[in-house]
Amino acid sequence: MLNTYFRVIVGTMVLLSVVLTVYVNPNWMWFTVFIGVNLIQSAFTKWCLLETILVKLGVKKEGGSCKTC
Repeated sequence: MLNTYFRVIVGTMVLLSVVLTVYVNPNWMWFTVFIGVNLIQSAFTKWCLLETILVKLGVKKEGGSCKTC
């Protein structure tokens, strides 16, 4: 379940930053760069702030109601 929430939130943030870059100010592209750097950093360190926040909010790391997924 955590993986699903993570992907939805990160995908939404990337799309939002692209829209803000196109329609508001090109400097919003730095937000996209920040997201990408955080993803790369978390791959090496195995730590992600968003994951920590989601766990503290009560999102379960694994499992769920669908056993075949």
